[in-house]
Amino acid sequence: MKKCILIFDDDQEILFVCKVILEKQNYRVETRTRCDNIIEDIREIKPELILMDVRIPEIGGEKAVKLVKDNEDITSIPIILFSANTEIEEICKRSNANGFLPKPFDVTDLLAMVQKKLEVRHQVK
Repeated sequence: MKKCILIFDDDQEILFVCKVILEKQNYRVETRTRCDNIIEDIREIKPELILMDVRIPEIGGEKAVKLVKDNEDITSIPIILFSANTEIEEICKRSNANGFLPKPFDVTDLLAMVQKKLEVRHQVK
């Protein structure tokens, strides 16, 4: 069964590019342009990993990550923040995200980060 990655980003082009890149690596990819129903979306989709834009509409990426990390049944899902925000490292620490990737990012860096976080998650299980 393919591992699922859920991407939250309001930029359709970023969603498309990430989806194509990750699907070529044999991942199942689901996308959302908003995170106002993040908990419900996660429980429905059951992703192995989440990519979260910091500036996603409604509640924003930082608050969205905190919501996920405060929910016991989904807190173990790794979340990688990605953004052009120069404070991404600090936002990652404040929100308790599992990693960050500055935009624009190199495809190799994206794939390496995804693989690393998925490996760590499955070692913990």
